[in-house]
Amino acid sequence: MSEDLNNIEVAGNVDARGSACPGPLLEAKKGIGKVKVGEVLEIFSNDSGTRTDLQAWAKKVGHEYLGFLEADGYDKHYVRRKK
Repeated sequence: MSEDLNNIEVAGNVDARGSACPGPLLEAKKGIGKVKVGEVLEIFSNDSGTRTDLQAWAKKVGHEYLGFLEADGYDKHYVRRKK
């Protein structure tokens, strides 16, 4: 991956920790509308299914899933809005 997720500039974030599938995905869908095209949304989730769900959703709807970083008990996912 070309981008350093530790230093990525995020335009917004959603905290879906404590929410089980499909909660984090629904939060991401709401959150992506609040950032401009080309900007990055950060999603916090401690649901392991989010790792595959967000990637599949981003690909399906035409956004770019940049990956995730492991934090203390949760993951920080990054999606760039493409349209």
